[in-house]
This record gives sequence, C-alpha cells and structure tokens, in this order.
Amino acid sequence: MSNQFPRRSALKTLGASGALMGLSESAQSTSCQAAESSDSSQFEPSVNWSDTHDRVWLAGNCWANPMEDWVIRDGAAECLTSGGDRNVHLITHQLVDPTKGFQTSVVVTQIQVAGKDDGVGFKVGVKSDLNEYRSNVFAKSGVKAGLRNGSLMINRKTQAIEGADHPENLRLTLSGRPAGDGCELTLTAHDASGQKLGELTAQVAADGLLGNIAIVNNFDTQLKKGQGARYRFRDWSVSGDAFEVDQRREFGPILWSMYSLSDSRGEEGFVMKLTALTGPLGESDNHDVELEIERDGQWQPLGKQELDPDAWTATFRVPQWDATSDTPYRVTYREQHPSGKETVTHWQGTIRSNPTGRPLRLGALTCQNDYAFPYEPVANNLVRLDPDMLYFSGDQLYENHGGYGLIRRPAGPAILNYLRKYYQFGWAFREAIKDRPTLCLPDDHDVFQGNIWGEGGAPMDIESGGASSNGGYIEPARMVNVVHRTNCGHHPDPYDPTPVKQDISVYYGDMVYGGVSFAVIADRQWKSGPNRVDTGSGRADHLRDPDIDPLKLDEPGLVLLGERQEKFLKDWASDWRGHSMKVLLSQTVFAGVATHHGGYNGYLVADLDCGGWPQTPRNRAIEIARPGKPLHINGDQHLTSLVQYGVEKQRDSFWSFCTPAIAAGYPRWWRPDEVGMPHQHRPKHGLPNTGEYRDGLGNLVYVYAVGNPEVASKKNRYERAHQKASGFGLVVIDTEAKTFTINSYRFLIDATEDHPDHQFPGWPVVIYQDENAGQNRLG
Repeated sequence: MSNQFPRRSALKTLGASGALMGLSESAQSTSCQAAESSDSSQFEPSVNWSDTHDRVWLAGNCWANPMEDWVIRDGAAECLTSGGDRNVHLITHQLVDPTKGFQTSVVVTQIQVAGKDDGVGFKVGVKSDLNEYRSNVFAKSGVKAGLRNGSLMINRKTQAIEGADHPENLRLTLSGRPAGDGCELTLTAHDASGQKLGELTAQVAADGLLGNIAIVNNFDTQLKKGQGARYRFRDWSVSGDAFEVDQRREFGPILWSMYSLSDSRGEEGFVMKLTALTGPLGESDNHDVELEIERDGQWQPLGKQELDPDAWTATFRVPQWDATSDTPYRVTYREQHPSGKETVTHWQGTIRSNPTGRPLRLGALTCQNDYAFPYEPVANNLVRLDPDMLYFSGDQLYENHGGYGLIRRPAGPAILNYLRKYYQFGWAFREAIKDRPTLCLPDDHDVFQGNIWGEGGAPMDIESGGASSNGGYIEPARMVNVVHRTNCGHHPDPYDPTPVKQDISVYYGDMVYGGVSFAVIADRQWKSGPNRVDTGSGRADHLRDPDIDPLKLDEPGLVLLGERQEKFLKDWASDWRGHSMKVLLSQTVFAGVATHHGGYNGYLVADLDCGGWPQTPRNRAIEIARPGKPLHINGDQHLTSLVQYGVEKQRDSFWSFCTPAIAAGYPRWWRPDEVGMPHQHRPKHGLPNTGEYRDGLGNLVYVYAVGNPEVASKKNRYERAHQKASGFGLVVIDTEAKTFTINSYRFLIDATEDHPDHQFPGWPVVIYQDENAGQNRLG
C-alpha cells in the first residue's frame, strides 16, 4: 500500500499480486461468458481470507458494514448478526463502463436462520449522490442478485432451484454483458461438487450498474437482528473491463498516521510523537508496527512499537529530533499469514521541519456530520492550501456515523462500534494529516454523548436522566480511554498525566512549534453538570425562561476547567521559553454566541453546553490565560464566530475564533437583533448582529463577525453542507509582525481563489497580539 500518488487519479491495475489485494492475471482475463464452469481455477480471489488469521478487520481492499458485525473465522468472512443489509464492499473496484463485461463470484455457506432467510449474494451499482467510492459504501441503492429461500433472484425476478435450501459451500456467480441499451445479468449457482444447480438471466439499465460492488448478508435493509440468516463467505473474485481498479484506494492495514513535533525547551530538544492506526487485528496476527525515516536516500529504522489491543494504535516517541529539515517517514506493517507467508505494507508521509523565518499557517476544523462524508471540498482545500499544521477541535464523529446503530456497552463491542465510526475521519482527511503536525481533541459526540459534563471523570447516573444534561460519562471508562488514545495518543506529553476518576486519561498540555505555543485544554472533562442548577422546565441545560436571571445559575462550587487545568494555564501564560506567541485550543467558545438552536425559530435564552457557563469559572479561566495574550481557537457550535471576551468590561480580554463545522448537522444562529438584545459599538463594517452584547448568560462579548446558515433545502450533500454554513478555518500566525490573520472559509469553494464570497461575512480579519490583552485596534 503506497500513498505517493494523488487519491483522485485513476489507475487501471492488471495482474496485481498479494494475498489480500488485487486481481490475479488469470482472474482479470476471465471472460464474463465463462460463468457456466465451476472450475475454481477461473475464480482467483480478489479477496482471499483463506490465509488470514481470525480477526475483526477483513482486509485493506474491503469496507464492512458494520465492521463490528463481521469477523474472519477459519479462513472465511462470517457475518455475526442475522440483521438486514450487512455487506462488504470491494473498495478498490468501481463499475464504470457497463458496455464491457464483468464477473463476480463468491462461495457461501449458511450458518443460521434466526427468522427468515432474506438472502445472500451481491449488490452491484451501489452509489451515492456523488458516486464516490467512499460515500458509496453507505448507499442503499444497487441491483440485488443472489439466493433467497432456495431461489435465485435478480431484483424482483426469481427462479427456484433444487438443492439450495440450506446452502453449504455453494458458489454464486454473477456475470454481466452489454445487451442493447442495457446490460444482461446472468446469475448461476453451483454446489460444492461443481454441479450446476440453476441459472437466472435478467435485463437491467446500464446506469443502474455504475458504482461499488458488495457481497450481502440479508438484502432487506429493514430486517432487525434476530429476523434473518447468517452466512460465511470465501473466495470472492471480481474481474472484467467494466471495472476501474485502483489499489491505492486500499484502507489498511495501516489506516493512517498522526504526529506532533514540539520543542521541549530542555535536554530532549524537539520531540516527535507519531501514532499509527490499524484495523482491529487478531490474537495470532503480528502486533508490531515499525517506523523508518529516509536519510540520504536510504530508509533507516527508528524501532518498532506494539499495537494497543483496544485502540489498535502504536505510538512512537522520538526525542532529539532534527527539526531543521523535512524528513520523509514510513510506517510498516508485516502481516504474518497462517501459511508462513509475509505481506509487507507501508504508509508514507513527511515530518515537517520547524517553521522559521516565516508565518505559521494553521488549518482549524471541527464537527463532521457524515451526511457530507467524505467532505472532499474541505479535504482537498487543506491539501491545496498546504498549512503547516492542523487542529481538529472535536466531534470527529457523531453517533449516527455509518448507520447501523450505537453500542454503548459492554466496553468491547462499544469500542469496535466507536472505531468503525472514527475510521471515517481518517479515511476523509488522512492525505492532509500525514504530512503535518496535527492536534486532535475529542469532544462529546466522540464519546457518544450529546454533551459532556465530565465531573472530573465521574460515571454518569443514567437512572436519573439522559446523556444531554446529566454529569459524568455514560460510556465505560475503557471505551473513553480508547477515544483519548486514538485522538490524542500522538500529542506531546500531557502537563500532568495523572488520570481522573475511573482511571480516565487526560490530555491537557502544550506544543511549541514555529515559535508559537499551543495550549490544549479539555473544557468539558471537569465541567459541572447542569442538573446542579435550576433552569426551569424542560432540559436542564437549556434556559428558555427569559424571566430567570442567568447569573443565578452561577452557583458557588461549579467547575469549568478545574483546578488542575487552571494551574496549567497559569504556568503556560507566564512561560515564554522557545516562542513569542500563544494560541489556546479547546473544544468550544467561552460565551453563548447562539440565540437559535436546532431550527430557525428555535430560540433559547442560553445553552449551558457552551463555555460561557458557569460564569465565574469562565471569567477566572480568561483572567488566568490573559497575560499570555492568546488567540482562543475552538469549535463545537456549528456556527463560526469571531468574538472578543470581556470580564470586568467589554473587550478587556482575548479573542475567540470559533471555526465553521466541517459538515454542520444541528444548526445554530446568532440573531440578537431580532430578539431585542441591546448592543453598542457596531463595527465599522456595519454587519447585522455584531457589536458589544451581553450573551444569554450575562457574559460580556464583542461579536465582530458571525456566519449564520441558511435553512437547508438542497439534496446534494455538498450543496446542503454549504447552505448549513459548513467550512473550515485558516489562521496565519506571524511571529515577526505579532499578528493573527483569521480566515473562515465556506464549504463548497476553492480556497486558493481570491473571491469575496469564499469567506463568511466579516472575514478575513487581522488581530494584533496585544489586542488579546485588551489593547484594541480592531473596531
């Protein structure tokens, strides 16, 4: 597996070798008319599980829906559930030209019938609105062809056959060839001895075959667990000129890598930390990952690390890193097969040098609802703009990611459910991430909660309410730690690694890079739950009653960041070793910069989920960090904003840039003018809903710019994301001029083009470092 070439370029690959990837020369040359024969030599497998150890992750050329419902067992892929529409896509293959022939074959064995046998076989022409191979794996379209209740079927056409009521080692073969304006599909079944049991032919529209190809266990998408059948699959072959084949689309065994590079300001010099992620492997698989760097044209080993058996991550820590030049690296995994054969795969990127003598450019992102997966406009813009580093502030996934429901407990299945959803993040952004330092914070949805009120790691009392308003963590601590490990394992060492309650890990600390110190804090891990105060009727975290004084919600003893993080911030604000500018990174804005939530008319006085509550700890956090004159970069709100905090008076503290969501789901608006919130000192640009306000919690805020969404009406995923005010941020930090240039880009644009509508109203904005201590020039 190599990632040296652009993802979007097409490669027609013939005769690729390897136990888990590619078509053999004999399979590629197999004619679509050859379906009559059951000679196994004609079906060289594209996916060959026969020489693979038992495990969850199927192969680099496969995507399983959902991953946790599939295993390799005794040399075959086995579906673990009798629920509907469990499927495996061959992601290296897309059917692009139905005027040419194709063939696919698989051997199936029925394991169990829990309710009814809803079929086994293939789907071809599985495509999304994009017809892009990653988005296609979640589409529900396609032509169904297989065996159901002893009958061959192609869509609604069926043909009963003998000897297939309880198939065992039965080979299903589907071939296609052009016929008039469409395509003729022929489905045949052979038993284990090679005896032909039956055949069915049907005409289908040619454009209905465009897209992905998959094997399917139970065709009915509505079938629940316990209502269908379970099957085993082996020797799956796919061939023919109708397919575009691109082995570079493989995803795994090394899925992607993330790294950080930080000046330790001590004897260790620059410290590079890198995490490689693989799919969930088996007990008998090799668990070691190797790291190499290229020096003078030669690959030099830096050692190996063992994969964590929960998170499936291997983390390397290398002190005394030479940060003066770019260094190519590669991560290597050596798969040891039961036969003794070894398959070697590499994942390759670049460790960038420490930027000197020029501004540092930071890409800032948040919140990626998967209706817009794989977010190509944003991902491609990141590669084109080529920032020095990336920051993801949380919600790398939502509970709905990929469909197929949510598993909360026990911890083992919950972890697999999480990993499968999290892998969509890496699948979308790995090309940008691999070549630059990346800081990646988990937030509430990453741990399967609508909101986090972490209460210092306490377990949630799930008997007294829902996850939106109860304090603590609803998920098992083991699962929460996997979330932290997969997102933050590559971060610089934490300021104080002591776990919190339930032995849940922490990740707050700083990274010094390019003459800038980036402080990472968790603004939800210690935060008090809203059930500690009375917001009136309804949800405890939503203040709807305008007659309730929000300052009454600021009760003594409530926590925002907690004592440990406040101590860190105090030390960080006064420590100027190795840098001259500071950036504070957290999940959300320390203010309530939203008046409407969920729907255009969904007015709320205040939402306690923002960092503006509790107010006293909010003010204390700002005052502690203010001597460092940091720019605060955050996300979470699905509403981009540029705001200056006030504590004793308006505009006496630092600025906050809340980035747009990569793909906004739950919408929010800031429309204070409509609801009669008084303001002063509207900026010279004259944009509505800007100026000095008290937010719904009574905090002082100077709102300079905000990017309100439209009410979404478009069906195309990318157009819809654009309407919902999705996008990303780019912050240019000039340590010579002492300025932050802040850009807030819309979703469906080319950020390399200079166009006034490519950014949200009010951006770009230049802020001087001293303005983060209240010495204001802007406005």
